[in-house]
Amino acid sequence: MRSIPLDLAAHLAGGTTSLCHCWKLIRRDGQAFGFTDHDRDLSFGGVIFNAHTGLEAAEATAELGFAVGGGEVSGALVSAGLTEDDISAGLYDDASVETWLVNWGNVTERLLLDVGSIGEIRRADGTFIAEVRGLTHRLDEEKGRLFRATCAADLGDVKCGLKLTGSTYTDTGTVMRTDGWLVIAASGIGFSDGWCTGGRLTWTSGANKDILVEIKVHRRVGSTSEFDLWQRAPKPIAVGDSFRVTAGCDKRHETCRAKFKNAPNFRGFPHMPGNDFIVRMPRQGEPGLDGGSFFR
Repeated sequence: MRSIPLDLAAHLAGGTTSLCHCWKLIRRDGQAFGFTDHDRDLSFGGVIFNAHTGLEAAEATAELGFAVGGGEVSGALVSAGLTEDDISAGLYDDASVETWLVNWGNVTERLLLDVGSIGEIRRADGTFIAEVRGLTHRLDEEKGRLFRATCAADLGDVKCGLKLTGSTYTDTGTVMRTDGWLVIAASGIGFSDGWCTGGRLTWTSGANKDILVEIKVHRRVGSTSEFDLWQRAPKPIAVGDSFRVTAGCDKRHETCRAKFKNAPNFRGFPHMPGNDFIVRMPRQGEPGLDGGSFFR
């Protein structure tokens, strides 16, 4: 049962109310933003909740048990302080959202209605609708280790154990030409053709500084390298912008052993039989059906 503060309960019992909604949004980079559907700015908890943003509650749901509840908020991209570039850069992915019911006549009379996180963001014609997921959506996330043939670690993380910084698996380059999806690097990139396919490109200067994107295809063309990116850069790329690239890993045991010399840290099960082996019918005289190892 929700406990309502006494001062807010007295205001609700008064017959005439002056209520509004406030949203506090905390991005992945730690920046906090406040929005309200009231007609003037409000301030509490060290955050200014901006009015005239066009932000409003579009939908709210509550579910019994462990079903995921939540809601939606909608508004204008620029007027709400949310820009297309920041959303494309992933700064609002899984951002924390607090929803408050506030007496705009006395902001000390307020109630925290819900705490959730930003899910899917839909954009169209300069407006957005952001899904707000309740805390129970964490129960739907896969936890623990997956048993599969490919590696469960990401290249360079703690489980992988491979040191990328300052190693032979990273290099730096400078943009010579680009269309946003394709980056043409200077000859400073010394990797062979395809070495960085499936790797990552991190901008180290320019408007996209510190933004990371995945590399779809890496091609070596003469003395230069070309990188097709999976996602268009959220902000304009300029000639001379610098970046860092890492080698690509397809998470196969053969790649881990031959390319990275890191087979002892491989976090997969390469000898696990697949579904095709389990469901197919055995054939008379077929080797390997004596209960022994397949890999001796």
